[in-house]
Amino acid sequence: MTISEELLVLAHDLGKEERALAILGEGNVSGDLGDGTFLVKASGTSLGTLQESGLSKVSFEKVNAFLAKDGQTEEDVESGLIDSLADPSHKKPSVETFLHALCLQEEGVNFVGHTHTTSVLSILASKEGAKPFAKHLCPDCIVVCGLEVAVIPYVDPGLQLAYAIKNVLADYRAKHGKAPKVILMENHGPVALGKTSKEAFNIMLMLDKWAKLILGAQTMGGLNYMSDEDAQKIDGRLDEAYRRKMLEGK
Repeated sequence: MTISEELLVLAHDLGKEERALAILGEGNVSGDLGDGTFLVKASGTSLGTLQESGLSKVSFEKVNAFLAKDGQTEEDVESGLIDSLADPSHKKPSVETFLHALCLQEEGVNFVGHTHTTSVLSILASKEGAKPFAKHLCPDCIVVCGLEVAVIPYVDPGLQLAYAIKNVLADYRAKHGKAPKVILMENHGPVALGKTSKEAFNIMLMLDKWAKLILGAQTMGGLNYMSDEDAQKIDGRLDEAYRRKMLEGK
């Protein structure tokens, strides 16, 4: 499949109403074309019904140049999104285009999915925020979502969020030597960073399960987290590394 075809499959899978990952115009997807450009969901479109005409081709160089400027206004952001198009005939890209550009430029990240998953947001919008995701409840979440997630307190979507994303990616890379698989944005929703479109989708499904486990365990006396030692063992096991590759679609 082409990148655009993969993105449409990813968008439709994430946008199925019964999954409660995204409704209406929530969420967005993107994929690196490998030539200095990427495709991202256009503004005002919906994941569940996304068509090829709803994908906008954007230049990494143009986005990076825009992000390097200081003092942009809301009007500048609007024009900046249009100016970032690699194909001027395409629709205005999502306001989260800056977020996608930064994530896709991380090593090993080729596809990005962002949703407003009901179960995950039920926790991220609570007084606890992302704290319940700081430790693991089962091995599968470690295998698919990584040993540690990145977290961003609520920031206004768009340009300010992009600056926060840039900082959290740099901090995570300095600590772990690689990009996170998951970014949790409090009061907003999750971002999945995948090598493949299948991995990005798997991450979102597993995050939904993880959130439901947290919510369910809290009704049964509290969260019984795995120890850090046990979690690290799972993360480093050779059989789990093989399972990761298989789940990524490799």
